Amino acid sequence: MKKLLLRLFVKNYTDTRNPAVRTQYGKLAGITGIFCNLLLFAGKLVVGTLCKSVSITADAVNNLSDASSSVVTLLGFKFAGKPADPEHPYGHNRMEYLSGLCVAAMILLIGAELVRTSVARIVSPEPVEFSLAIVLVLVGSILLKLWMAGFNRSLGKAIDSAALSAAAADSRNDVIATGAVLVSCVVGKLTGARIDGWTGLCVALFILWSGVGIAKDTIDPLIGMAPDEHLVRQITDLLLAQDKVLGVHDLMIHDYGPGRRFASAHVEMDYREDVLDAHERIDELERQVRRELGVELVIHYDPIVTDDEELTRIHARVAEILKGVDPQLAVHDFRMVRGSRHTNVIFDMVLPFSMENRKQELRELVERELQTDGKQYHAVITFDMQAFNELPEKSVSPEKT
Repeated sequence: MKKLLLRLFVKNYTDTRNPAVRTQYGKLAGITGIFCNLLLFAGKLVVGTLCKSVSITADAVNNLSDASSSVVTLLGFKFAGKPADPEHPYGHNRMEYLSGLCVAAMILLIGAELVRTSVARIVSPEPVEFSLAIVLVLVGSILLKLWMAGFNRSLGKAIDSAALSAAAADSRNDVIATGAVLVSCVVGKLTGARIDGWTGLCVALFILWSGVGIAKDTIDPLIGMAPDEHLVRQITDLLLAQDKVLGVHDLMIHDYGPGRRFASAHVEMDYREDVLDAHERIDELERQVRRELGVELVIHYDPIVTDDEELTRIHARVAEILKGVDPQLAVHDFRMVRGSRHTNVIFDMVLPFSMENRKQELRELVERELQTDGKQYHAVITFDMQAFNELPEKSVSPEKT
């Protein structure tokens, strides 16, 4: 069914890196969600009203909120697909995140109202009629929502969309919620227990929990979160594959919405390399990252002295000192400026977030330990954030040895 819909409504559906194709994926998911959820809302509302079941009615309202969410998702993809303009030079791709945030707000409002309704039914319970119509509607709802969960998950994975992944999770949650409603009806029929209000409350709380999760998933990229570890590894490996690149650090990735990412990085090369040749190699690396990963990368060139024995020795000594404090501590941009009375040892130190309050202590430690070398060394340290220099676990050091 998924491939049939893609062939019918998405031109060149295999070209998922094309922004126009991505937009069509989102529109297809949104329209499908609107149709299916309105169908479920109508069926459950009729059955819930006739059978006087607050839990079934609550589930119907949940489907209506899902239909509204699909409308917002549809609009989000439509606006996100707009090209960059003078007022928004980085594009409109973050509209997809904003649409997800609107969906989360709607879910939370619906959940809060259902809590109120369910508590009222708990205080004043009423018998719930049980019929074949209830079973058929709820079972049909579960089956349709299972299909929607798989459909949205597949589309979300194909275009790497957080919004569609959230829609898939929401459909999965609906399967659980509707299953709970069905159980309450069966239990009420077999035992006479009036658990309808309690089941409605559980469904409402589940909706609230889902809304909070979706809100977090959309707020995080809007605030600015740590870059995807896989993308960090891909960029780093690609840069290090250039034989003249000795190391990579200060990789910063800025997410302006799905498919719209900008990055900057420092690459280290031997200072004796021809400047024009190094510039050409860096230009080619930027083009390669854009071509293969879809990231607009700007590279800063750091010349590294590799034939100074004293510098190499002091560099190794500083690394040894820091390793004795914490293996996570690392240095880069290491250089020395020699004076008549002392030598400035200048470098950047990668500092874990947990050690932010130890900067002065580390500076004094390095300077004190270096004096044992018989010369006066003064440590000039710039502290870098670990988030911009830490590679995923199970990977090698970003600097070639």
